Amino acid sequence: MIILSANKLTKAYGTDVVLEDASFSVNAGDRIGIIGRNGAGKTTLLNILAGEWEPSEGEFFVSQDAEIGYLKQRDNFFRSDTVIKSIDAIFSDIHRVEKELEEVTQKIEECREKGEAPGKDLINRLDALHLEFEKLGGYTYRSEMTGVLTSMAFGPEDYEKKIAELSGGERTRLALAALLLEKPDILLLDEPTNHLDIDTLRWLEQYLAGYKGTVLIVSHDRYFLDKVVNRIFEVEHKHLYTYKGSYSSYAEQKRVRRESELKAYNNQQREIRRQEDMIRIMKEHNTEHLVKRAQSREKRLAMLDRLEKPEGDDPRMKFRFKQDFRSGNDVVIAEDLGKTLYDRMPYRHLFSHVNFDIKRGEKICILGPNGVGKTTLLRMLMGELKPTEGRFKLGTNVAFGYYDQGQQLLHDDLNVLEELRDSYHLYNDTELRSILGRFLFRGEDVFLNVGSLSGGEKARLTLVKLMMSGANTLILDEPTNHMDIESKEVFEEALQEFEGTAIIVSHDRYFLQKIPTRILELTPDGVVEYLGKYDYYLERKALEEASPASKDGTAFEPQDGLSAKEERAIKKAAEAEERRRKREIEGLEREIESIEERIAEIEREMQLPENLTDFGKLSGLSSEMTELKEKEDAAYLKWEELQYN
Repeated sequence: MIILSANKLTKAYGTDVVLEDASFSVNAGDRIGIIGRNGAGKTTLLNILAGEWEPSEGEFFVSQDAEIGYLKQRDNFFRSDTVIKSIDAIFSDIHRVEKELEEVTQKIEECREKGEAPGKDLINRLDALHLEFEKLGGYTYRSEMTGVLTSMAFGPEDYEKKIAELSGGERTRLALAALLLEKPDILLLDEPTNHLDIDTLRWLEQYLAGYKGTVLIVSHDRYFLDKVVNRIFEVEHKHLYTYKGSYSSYAEQKRVRRESELKAYNNQQREIRRQEDMIRIMKEHNTEHLVKRAQSREKRLAMLDRLEKPEGDDPRMKFRFKQDFRSGNDVVIAEDLGKTLYDRMPYRHLFSHVNFDIKRGEKICILGPNGVGKTTLLRMLMGELKPTEGRFKLGTNVAFGYYDQGQQLLHDDLNVLEELRDSYHLYNDTELRSILGRFLFRGEDVFLNVGSLSGGEKARLTLVKLMMSGANTLILDEPTNHMDIESKEVFEEALQEFEGTAIIVSHDRYFLQKIPTRILELTPDGVVEYLGKYDYYLERKALEEASPASKDGTAFEPQDGLSAKEERAIKKAAEAEERRRKREIEGLEREIESIEERIAEIEREMQLPENLTDFGKLSGLSSEMTELKEKEDAAYLKWEELQYN
């Protein structure tokens, strides 16, 4: 059942068109990921669907009585309210019924105290209120409220905190908790994964997977999109394109679509040139018969539905990290590090017994729940904070470059060019503008005030400064938080090519699957090392839960002599992998059969008399057959690989 649809939605600000002719439909229960570059119009689309902005043209329809809940990048909490008051306000209907229940019950008790029988109206009203209370979830809402708050990292000790005391990340998590508890029919979520740690992200994925309503999510978190969504809306070049499946499926479909569109366009252009050459040759012979044939061809060519040239990809950032000089082989050695915050009451212990040894060229990712002290640890390494326990040693020639997740190192009162000039005086403005152009700050963009930049633009500006620093050891605190997907991919490539050392705090699981040579999980009692990337970290965590492992910094790596529980877990994982392999083989066999049927159908169409002289039709069929045969070859290769490997 269609719950939301749009027809030719357009949004423009004067002559600046942000979104043009967007048409789509959303079925009840769909979970849709909305992706695109920063500034492409994703948030604009959500604001229109939420009814907060009017489209310049077009219209959209929402199913009658469907309630929409919208998580914005900025919340609407009152600064003077407490955490629990802000959440409790969601259940005002329950409180209203609860209060009336108390009043009606009190009246019935008063009647009985007087020795009078309660009136029938009172009894009926009491029954009706009990039914309404149950329907509204009055008997379960308190446990549900505390459950969601706990999942969003708010314990009972946080309930009386004022909204004004919360960080930006805490306010985002609280806004998400409030929206999930409201349970609207349509959830509109704008970047819900920012400021969530990995455990909270996994909880949110499971919650949304079982959510009975419809969800539209603007997100740059590729791993999250793969786990949650069943459709992708991409906003690109002011237009909206729809794809079925997860993010990974979208990426493949887009590649195929781009190649197919470009191939069809090039094939048509070749056919047009061929026809034009034939017309020219026929006219040059200047015989009556050939002139008539040339005129006939000209008419057919004039009636041809000409394909537009597919738009190319948007310009991408271009940069690489380059170290001015190499550090020694030992970069950082931590010995029994600990940190307790004594500047508040009660004292807050973050972590202790942290030990690690980081070598030149390693890419180390640090994981851990919010509040455990990951950013504090990074600042300690750079000398901004002192440990309360233990010590750390820096190797020779270590030069740090820092990416601050809060982007507090930028100066809001300067413009983009001044921000760069302030740090790098030896460059002239022409050189600085050339460098900024590689990070997509072009033309008048360099005079934009830093305070007015979006999160993604500030991320790009911070990367410019980091690249120019020439540091050999990069300290990166949630670097991908405000980047769009293309920027993340460019950043990842630059980081993989970097010959120096990187120490990174991140919850971006797609990033964690590509970058680290080791993962360090920070806990209150120390760090646990995992000698691999994110998938291996998950495997070891599962085994750790089956057989609790050491928390003293022991590195997890493949080994013999597994316990019975570990062997059962590995066997279970192997059986699951075998079932997945068989399902994939069966899917490929169905795909190959479908492709072969379509190829046979195309061959029959090409033999039809009406198609033999239709060059456009034959060209299209020929292109489709070529693509199908390529897909068939790829499917057979994958099938053989799965069968015999």
